[in-house]
Amino acid sequence: MRELPLAILLAVVAVGLLFLGAGTLRWPAGWGFVAATGAGFVLHRAHVARRNPDLFARRDAAGAGGAAWDRVWLAAFWPLMLSVPTTAGLEVRLGGRPLEPWLWPAGALVFGLGLALSAAAMAVNPSFEGTARVQRELGQQVVEAGPYRRMRHPGYAGLALWALSMPLLLLSRWALAPAALAAAWVVLRTALEDRMLRRELAGYAEYARRVRWRLLPGVW
Repeated sequence: MRELPLAILLAVVAVGLLFLGAGTLRWPAGWGFVAATGAGFVLHRAHVARRNPDLFARRDAAGAGGAAWDRVWLAAFWPLMLSVPTTAGLEVRLGGRPLEPWLWPAGALVFGLGLALSAAAMAVNPSFEGTARVQRELGQQVVEAGPYRRMRHPGYAGLALWALSMPLLLLSRWALAPAALAAAWVVLRTALEDRMLRRELAGYAEYARRVRWRLLPGVW
């Protein structure tokens, strides 16, 4: 399936699970989550389309050759991400105690930072694809522009921040656990892909010596 229809389908499923789990449409935090994430992703796509207009077409035409471990990773990742709004909805239905309202702006800040990192990476990387593989047919090269000057995997950093922002935007205590698990799953993919790129992408090992940090500068 092409990327945009798939993204719309995932968004519809996420919203459906959110309110189906809650058993009600009268949930301000749920609607706040929908509004914030919807607006964020529209702005994200618009920015990338303006700065790197050919990227989405290349992503839709992604070639074969993805790592076998990555297919397993992808099969688990989206169910993990969808479990976050589902869990938050169930917490509302079952009368759980929500997080403090002041955490909503913190969640919006984390979400915005994650989208900004992702958009900046996609804007400068012509090989930014949804699968873990070396794009030999496109002559993939190491990218050192934009956020890649400070971290080797800014797109994954943005993805992890998106996962961690969801419980805060939903004010859901219960959703903290699946969100943390989804973020940890992103860290695992980062480590596996980094090892693959060191082995298969020309110049990447030298780049990794220049840019030490994978996701979080100063930490890892």
